[in-house]
Amino acid sequence: MSLVVQKFGGSSVADVEKIKNVARRVVDSKKRIDHVVVVVSALGDTTDELVGLAAQISKLPPEREMDMLLSTGEQVSMALLAMALNELGQDAISMTGQQVEMLTDTGHTKAKIRHVGAERVIQELRKGRVVVVAGFQGVTSEGEITTLGRGGSDTTAVALAAALHADYCEIYTDVDGVFTADPRVVPEAHKLEQVSYTEMLEMAATGARVLQSRSVEYARNYNVPLHVRSSFNVGEGTWVKSEDDIMEKAIVSAVTHDFDEAKVTIVGVPDKPGVAASLFGGLADSNINVDMIIQNVSEQARTDISFTVSQDDIEKVRQVTEEIVSALGAEGSNFDDNIAKISVVGAGMRTHPGIAAGMFKTLAENDINIEMISTSPIKISCVVRRDDGEKAVKALHDHFGL
Repeated sequence: MSLVVQKFGGSSVADVEKIKNVARRVVDSKKRIDHVVVVVSALGDTTDELVGLAAQISKLPPEREMDMLLSTGEQVSMALLAMALNELGQDAISMTGQQVEMLTDTGHTKAKIRHVGAERVIQELRKGRVVVVAGFQGVTSEGEITTLGRGGSDTTAVALAAALHADYCEIYTDVDGVFTADPRVVPEAHKLEQVSYTEMLEMAATGARVLQSRSVEYARNYNVPLHVRSSFNVGEGTWVKSEDDIMEKAIVSAVTHDFDEAKVTIVGVPDKPGVAASLFGGLADSNINVDMIIQNVSEQARTDISFTVSQDDIEKVRQVTEEIVSALGAEGSNFDDNIAKISVVGAGMRTHPGIAAGMFKTLAENDINIEMISTSPIKISCVVRRDDGEKAVKALHDHFGL
């Protein structure tokens, strides 16, 4: 018995006509596949609009109330799609995260999935129904509604696919697949036929918007094959799968960018044991993810510590940082949102030296200064000025012959 989970993003269900188009695609899939589960995001820019409404009320609204607000978007799209499917003669039922037992921790706005029950989903599938699930949302063991963070519908889909032992999970979006760079920045970028989980995880974490990084991590952990494809045409997309299933590994697969991070610097921090633990422990306690970190050479028993965070978290970071600066006896802090993170990613980098040197030389030849550097076995990331971001992506894409 075949079972597939399909996820449709906000651009795929942006209006009534697009919802009807999705319904037709789902009906076509049901003719070929025994069981189909569909996960939907909120319509178009609904989530951004809801965030905007909240901002008009409060600069830093309670996170619990944000989850109550933002979770409503997906409920609209799931109900409309279920209606559209029934109108086409396909029996369908919509369900919230709570109804499918998408149990999470208590981390409001960035909750992590702890367990997926899915018993009711299975019951409905056995009746021949298509089950339409609200993405992005879950519920705690105490019954509190939570959301899974930006792009969380991807994680909902992959988690359901893992729980249901689906054959694969299809992620439908407004692009044809995963590209060697953002085609809006590099028009000559081309679609990749396949990438490994590890490569896709690094690409998602460094700015590729096609998949949420946590969804890729979930897919890797449970070995769920992912197929990223377009909602608007029927062509093959990009398969994300185990590295062992990929015969030829590219040295560099893609150049990614992230223009939505900010750099925070704590100035004049006492250079003694436990300071870094206090700083980053405080940020972690506030559910703030830190990306790159650099500490300067100590002078006169004091040092500067810089790190990057998502711009979405900047107000929380300011609040937490003020408390930490005071507690540590640091001299102050500053914030810089005029940065870009540029990365090169490729599984073949493990066995091919010289990638970092080529990246740094290319940036230097284009008069682009590097402010921070972070590496992993298959990724190199640099922070540069925001105005140099697109130039850096184009130059690196050309240098590595992508």
